[in-house]
Amino acid sequence: MSKQENEPVNETEKPETNGTEENQNEPQDNSPEKKLAELNEKYLRLYSEFDNYRKRTSRERVELLKTAGEEIIKSLLPVLDDLERAIRNNETATDIDAVKEGVKLIHQKFRQSLIQKGLEPIDALGKPFDTDLHEAITNIPAPSDDLKGKVIDEVEKGYLLNGKVIRFAKVVVGN
Repeated sequence: MSKQENEPVNETEKPETNGTEENQNEPQDNSPEKKLAELNEKYLRLYSEFDNYRKRTSRERVELLKTAGEEIIKSLLPVLDDLERAIRNNETATDIDAVKEGVKLIHQKFRQSLIQKGLEPIDALGKPFDTDLHEAITNIPAPSDDLKGKVIDEVEKGYLLNGKVIRFAKVVVGN
């Protein structure tokens, strides 16, 4: 007798499963549970990517705010140096005209530095009153009819920074 003859063959003990019994607890490839799991996985990945992006941009924004003024400060340092030299020289200066000239030169250098960074003064005197550029301090009777509704006096100069008003000109308007 051969070995195969001694062993009983029982085909009913192990039915063919084609792998379906092993994967009964796992969702099938086309099942709604499988699709839900895939979509949930995609959602979680997308959410975490967005969260990382949000945190990174927040850190970059804080860093930008910390260093935003660095360029303007560097451009103003020579003006500060000039002012300090002027103060030291004023202690021993006897010629008032030289002091005045020195202050004018420092003022021009300071103003030029700001203009290079995009600062523009608002020209208000004699112009029609414009609420987008001017802030009326008071109204006075106009000395002539052609000055009615126009700026007669400028109490405080206004400024634009790259075309945006950063300080309104405080003016006196003629009635």
